[in-house]
Amino acid sequence: MSFIGLPACMQAGKPVKALIVTGQNNHNWKVSNVAIKQILENSGLFTVDVAISPAQKEDMSSFKPKFADYQVVILDYNGDRWPAETDQAFLDYINKGGGLVLYHGANNTFREWKEFNKIIGFGGWNGRNETDGPYIYMKDGKVFYDATAGPGGSHGPQHEFVMNVGNPKHPVTKGLPAKWLHARDELYDRMRGPGKVKDPIFWAYSSPDKNGTDHNELNICTIDYGKARIFHTTLGHAGGSLDDNTAMQCTGFQVTLLRGCEWAATGKVTQKVPADFPTETQVSYRKNYK
Repeated sequence: MSFIGLPACMQAGKPVKALIVTGQNNHNWKVSNVAIKQILENSGLFTVDVAISPAQKEDMSSFKPKFADYQVVILDYNGDRWPAETDQAFLDYINKGGGLVLYHGANNTFREWKEFNKIIGFGGWNGRNETDGPYIYMKDGKVFYDATAGPGGSHGPQHEFVMNVGNPKHPVTKGLPAKWLHARDELYDRMRGPGKVKDPIFWAYSSPDKNGTDHNELNICTIDYGKARIFHTTLGHAGGSLDDNTAMQCTGFQVTLLRGCEWAATGKVTQKVPADFPTETQVSYRKNYK
């Protein structure tokens, strides 16, 4: 059997083992987790399992994903607190250098869990305010921590917006355009938290014309937390179905997610820059998630 032309991790015969954690969310997790699974598996780089929690307010005692069995964990979860045993297993996984990807509304969850909020860097909603850490955004080309009081987490109406590279030398961004147009999506702003951003990957201007902050908001970044590789994307609001799912069908979203997941798992990105990547003025779509 020949492996010519396949990514390095596939040439070795070992696709990346990924786990999606989902099951509760104020977003449409029944669409988002399926879309993420298809994006990852259709790339040929990943094998994907999905851990679905009990429904909200149901008994969570049996929800015990085996994080340690995976190279990367993708959180698509915003809901009830996990059992103490699951919390500890997650912390053990992270502290041993596990790969983690925060997807969209997963940064809304677990406000009361202080260590989790350091791990994810920043979050929003669920009552977050200045006691949960500073606002974090880009200013003068650098990550800025703003201690101003106020609520954490907001966004205006969904719209297209231009993504701007923060660190062009990072494995995730290397070779990608410095500016590209993202499909209609929620542009998260007023995000705040106790963590530290390691690499600003991509940011976008939050325009007051769209009820925004007049700040350059971090949409994609990595978080500095011990030995773990943590990739945080606020993009990809799920639509009503896999067919009606504009933000997640954006080629830019899918490519950055794939590159972020591979980096979180391995520390490298073996994927080539695709010819269909969006430009500064033109959105690109992969409606079949590949």
